[in-house]
Amino acid sequence: MKTETIKIIPILDQITLGQRDDGFYTLCWIQNEVRYIEINNTRYDRVANAVFFLTPDVRWNIHKNETDISSGYLIYLPKNILSHPSFRNFYIARISLFKSAEAILKINLAPGIEKRVQSIIEMLDELVSTNLRHKEEAILSLLNTFFVYCDGDCNIKSVISDDNAKGALVYKFKKNIDLQFSRFHDVRNYARQLHFRKVPE
Repeated sequence: MKTETIKIIPILDQITLGQRDDGFYTLCWIQNEVRYIEINNTRYDRVANAVFFLTPDVRWNIHKNETDISSGYLIYLPKNILSHPSFRNFYIARISLFKSAEAILKINLAPGIEKRVQSIIEMLDELVSTNLRHKEEAILSLLNTFFVYCDGDCNIKSVISDDNAKGALVYKFKKNIDLQFSRFHDVRNYARQLHFRKVPE
């Protein structure tokens, strides 16, 4: 798997517009100084130390205070990288089930994780621009570590959408399929888990 297409960009501009590229997901890690992020024309405030996982069909932009310091990072990941076996079971990788903008993963990182996440991203940024031997293995290892921190039980994971109730339900359904497809093959099993009262025969 080639990792040279990974791009890491600091959030420096007062307004950062999302780049549309069907081949890439965007991991957006927001630090302080960001006033809000707008996703599909909906504004989200108080987003410091949050990670957003944005699919290519999402329209988004970030608005920050007028300052020269970085307010987080954008990591553009090629879609196929999440199919790598070492990432398959991570919560953040399972969001790749979504093929549209109907649901977006947001992870609020627990206090204390911010500096570790920043160090990982800075090491990734340095590696991406080098020609070191074993560069690809190192990049995959750092991404793995990043996902481990995002997967931590102390973080707050949520799904946001234009219709949040519908998006959350779709997410739960897809997550249950992902986790239990080897046990359950009948849609009624999943419907019972989601507390539907009646399912068509």
